[in-house]
Amino acid sequence: FDSLPPAHYKETMNTILVWMQQSETKLSMPQVAIAEYEIMEQRLRELKALQSSLQEQQKGLNYLSTTVEDLSRKAPAEVSQSYRSEIEVVLGRWKKLSAQLAEHCQKLEERMAKLQRFQNDTKTLKKWMAEVDVFLKEEWPALGDSEALEKQLEQC
Repeated sequence: FDSLPPAHYKETMNTILVWMQQSETKLSMPQVAIAEYEIMEQRLRELKALQSSLQEQQKGLNYLSTTVEDLSRKAPAEVSQSYRSEIEVVLGRWKKLSAQLAEHCQKLEERMAKLQRFQNDTKTLKKWMAEVDVFLKEEWPALGDSEALEKQLEQC
């Protein structure tokens, strides 16, 4: 019986495996180009919530690792090896998921910053274009009015 994990081990393992599967599914959704800042903010909130959930699940993962270490000392070599293999697969998936999640957050934050800059630049450009439009629609000075022509040339 020393070589069998406690019931809590199996429950925790199942919980973490289900959680990882759900998270991997969420992260595997294709990243689409989004031009709406609000949608990007929503997606970032979802990713941040997933990161918080990852931190909450870390306790369970730590428990599994500790339990496997304890079993390794008590169980026969082949049993101990099977549990080690199982936890190594889980730890590998966990590490990959964690890195993927951090990468998605970073890329989305970068894209949001670019979109914000683009929107600000667009506003500035539109304002400038409106001012130029007003200027171009102004009445041109008479040909003999050299002072007015010089002033308009400066403005151009």
